[in-house]
Amino acid sequence: MTDFNAFVAEQMKNEDFRKEYESLEPEFSIKQAMIDARAQEGLTQKELSLRSGIAQSDISKLENGTANPSVKTLQRLAAALGKRLKIEFV
Repeated sequence: MTDFNAFVAEQMKNEDFRKEYESLEPEFSIKQAMIDARAQEGLTQKELSLRSGIAQSDISKLENGTANPSVKTLQRLAAALGKRLKIEFV
């Protein structure tokens, strides 16, 4: 991972790269929050699928960033994880 971090650090010196990378931060944060919440509950994607009624393949797509969740989907996932969804503008 150090090589990747060094690569990103070098690329961040480029203004266009930095702006694009930073624009993706909200998506990365949502994805990581979903993964972390599922891990905290000790659930597999399949188990979360059964609890939420969302297909395991869709959960996988959300977690790997190939799909963007709606607020309704995030609410369903939060409820299935025994959590509450909170969205903020900062």
